[in-house]
Parts: sequence; structure tokens; C-alpha cells
Amino acid sequence: MKALFNTDDGWSGLILRLTLGLVMLPHGAQKLLGWFGGFGFDGTMGFFTQKMGLPWIVAFLVIMGEFFGSLGLLAGLLTRFTAASFIVIMLGAILTVHLPVGFFMNWFGQQQGEGYEYHLLMIGLSAALLVTGAGRWSLDKLIAERLG
Repeated sequence: MKALFNTDDGWSGLILRLTLGLVMLPHGAQKLLGWFGGFGFDGTMGFFTQKMGLPWIVAFLVIMGEFFGSLGLLAGLLTRFTAASFIVIMLGAILTVHLPVGFFMNWFGQQQGEGYEYHLLMIGLSAALLVTGAGRWSLDKLIAERLG
């Protein structure tokens, strides 16, 4: 149990988790709350289950994972668990949507959709957090210290 929370007091984990949390939070807010031009919970569930054919539980976990996982990263809570979850979510996004489009984002509007370069960056940040842990100023560090 302690291994889940164990981390050092370094700056790397802090920088990684704040970056990942701040970048992923608006995407989760789009899906859950409809902020930033998103569809909100009902619209996203409908899109994921009806259009994409994802099982209800997978769609639900993606929405909740992106939003609440991002908040957890900002606080440094369950960092390794969230990082592993984000790797799975991003791999799923690559395999179900973005791989056929190619690597690059659609900067010039010439592709059918967005490539997977963003998702690959998110996987890299998440993998680094799996290794480093939450780092400085995290709830994970406090929990690990209490667990002894």
C-alpha cells in the first residue's frame, strides 16, 4: 500500500503532475460539466456509447477519470493510480480514434481529425509520474509518511 503513495521530495514529480493535471482538467470538464464547449456528461456518454460503441462502464470511467483524476493530480493524491489510468485512457483514444489520422495534430485543417501526438505526450508525462511519484507538496507524500 505504501508503494502507491511513496515519493521523493523532488520538484520533478510536482512539475509533471501539475502540468498533466492542468492540461487534462479542461478535457475532463468538457466531458463531465459541458465547460469549454464540451457536451457534458449525458452528451459525452451518448457519444461514447452510441457513436463509438464503448461499454457504459468504460465511458463512465473515462469521464470520471479525466475530471477527478486531474483534480487528484493537482493535489498530489493517488498520483500513480491516476497516471496509470491516464495511460490506459490515452492508449484507448489513440487506438479507437486517432491512429488512423496519423501522428500530427490537425493544425492546418487538412486531415480528417486529430493525430495522436498530444496523446503520446500525455502517456509520456503519465509514465514519468509512475516512476517518480507525486513529488513535493503532495498528499501522497503526507500519506506515505503517516504509513511509516
